[in-house]
Amino acid sequence: MFEQQLEEVVVEVDIASISTAESPRSSGEDPEHIQALAETEVTLPPIIVHRSTMRVVDGAHRLRAAELRGDEKIKVKFFDGSRADAFVLAVGSNITHGLPLSMTDRKSAAARIIVSHPQWSDRMIASVSGISAGTVAEIRRRTSAEETASGSRIGQDGRVRPINSAAGRELASRLITANPGLSLRQIARAAGISPETARDVRNRMSRGEDPLPKARGAAKAGGRRTEALSRSTAGAATAEVVPMTDRLAAVHRLTSDPALRFNETGRRLLRLLNVNMLSAEEWQEIIANVPPHCSSIVASLARECAGMWDEIAVRVDLQLA
Repeated sequence: MFEQQLEEVVVEVDIASISTAESPRSSGEDPEHIQALAETEVTLPPIIVHRSTMRVVDGAHRLRAAELRGDEKIKVKFFDGSRADAFVLAVGSNITHGLPLSMTDRKSAAARIIVSHPQWSDRMIASVSGISAGTVAEIRRRTSAEETASGSRIGQDGRVRPINSAAGRELASRLITANPGLSLRQIARAAGISPETARDVRNRMSRGEDPLPKARGAAKAGGRRTEALSRSTAGAATAEVVPMTDRLAAVHRLTSDPALRFNETGRRLLRLLNVNMLSAEEWQEIIANVPPHCSSIVASLARECAGMWDEIAVRVDLQLA
């Protein structure tokens, strides 16, 4: 999340110059965990230290273990962000590895992040603090941060979306009506809403309902709903799941096509298509071996790649129209 503010260079720093204040762990360090780290023969990763305050962001137990061994220096990576961002990084680091934070500490951390980063969405804060988005929403309601937040929030994907999605839902419904073939990601991007909200709008329209939930859209005219539904269903194309053998055969046919084989752009397309022709078992093996600390990044990149392929499909179809 704050990779650009985390220095990759590892340096040795005097242990005496480093502080462990402002830890998200209310119970302090665990003596047994410190002892286990001090006795391990495995080389431990460098700790992360906030440069401007010299406070530990990640690695308090490793620091204490080094002290227990009698070391005077420890390997460090410096973080150059704000104190608020340093706390967020500390919480996130203690969720993904090491000795996990207690549920009480996670909720306390979420409450602090809500105040320091009120523009972040509930899901964004939940992904950092290791609790559910619903719990974050409940904590937010009990704080005054809601009053200071703007009319939009930043989601996990880095995009800014309005807190009140009524306008976005209205725009999404118009986009679906005008072009039923658009992907959910394309609709979401254009309307400034999440893909899940776009999905909800599309599902509501397919059932003949208003794109807005009842509390906000009960007074909308029924004629517009009927018109939107009829136009949507009239032009919508049903996506079919193509069997693996058929996909492989299709790619093989393309590979034999001189129009693609004998130019660099065509060969690049064929390479991209071949990379995606893994079987379900092969994909499952890859998924099962994604390290937990990489999961959110891999998932985000996978969604972005899926969105790009969706856009390619739409644009290729438009060339044929």
